[in-house]
Amino acid sequence: MTDAIQCPVPVPGTPLLEVQAIEQSYGKQAVVKGLSFSLAQGSIGCLLGPSGCGKTTVLRGVAGFEPVSGGAIILQHPCVSRAGYMLPAEQRRIGMVFQDYALFPHLNVAENVAFGLQGMDKKMRAQRVAELLEVVGLPESGGKLPHELSGGQQQRVALARALAPSPSLLLLDEPFSSLDVALRERLGLEVREILKQQNTTALIVTHDQHEAFAIADEIGVMHQGILQQWDSAYNLYHQPANRFVADFIGEGVLIPGVIVGPQQVDSELGMLNGPIPVECGNECQVEVLVRPDDIVHDDASRLQAEVIHKAFRGADILYTLRLSSGQKVLSLVPSHHNHAYGEKIGIRMEIDHVVVFPRA
Repeated sequence: MTDAIQCPVPVPGTPLLEVQAIEQSYGKQAVVKGLSFSLAQGSIGCLLGPSGCGKTTVLRGVAGFEPVSGGAIILQHPCVSRAGYMLPAEQRRIGMVFQDYALFPHLNVAENVAFGLQGMDKKMRAQRVAELLEVVGLPESGGKLPHELSGGQQQRVALARALAPSPSLLLLDEPFSSLDVALRERLGLEVREILKQQNTTALIVTHDQHEAFAIADEIGVMHQGILQQWDSAYNLYHQPANRFVADFIGEGVLIPGVIVGPQQVDSELGMLNGPIPVECGNECQVEVLVRPDDIVHDDASRLQAEVIHKAFRGADILYTLRLSSGQKVLSLVPSHHNHAYGEKIGIRMEIDHVVVFPRA
């Protein structure tokens, strides 16, 4: 475990939220290991990873529901958590949107939204509730009870209630997991728009990368309690820091290759030019990340691959192709090219971002 640290004196431009090398444990089991990231005012961050990776534990630590055993959490300059000290959750000015919405069933929508505004003048409270119901697209629903709303509408009410007291930070724990895929994607975009409109700093936890891509400015991929990479969605996809990120983000396969010269990799798909792992020299055995959009269907190409599976996706078909060596690759092809199972098609490689790892 890291030793308890004192929070630094804030400087101009200091992020609204700083998580500094935190450690969190349940008994003797370390759940979060030396995790660090920061969020600027108005930025939306996301912790993304499979179940059990520690992302919800981090969120609960930021919220003030769980202690840290090392490192520090700094919110608007004061330390709110460090080893041996935890500012109570109710004193952190943090809003929370839970996975199950946690609306009060006996209160109507307006009363739910107003729940955190008891100290406010009655007229101002009503004004704030009306404003937020307008913002979340439910201006006529104030008198309804939660059970009279759809899942997506209940999620909007939960968001409005969390935003009502103007929290310094909003936390969202798997907020769309109970919704169907189409609604999840649409609501995710709407939530991002609302948060940006309100200039709200937010941290979301999810296992769904499409949800993360739709909402967040910055995404941290977690695995076994360790933050593997904190970056934009674009960089996570095109410049993954390691094999886990490459495998977890997007679709793709790793194919064998060999270093044949400075920034040159030879593979079954052809010669590639790109950055070489620092530990590799000539004849180093490597693996090259190949995404579905890196393999282009080309009838004129001499390189042939056999169609062994296809998934229709409307505008595109995702083909699984077998090369002559038996190696499988994926290719995303416009759906008017509807090839049969067992058919051989021409392909060529068109990789703009070469990602190479030393062979395991």
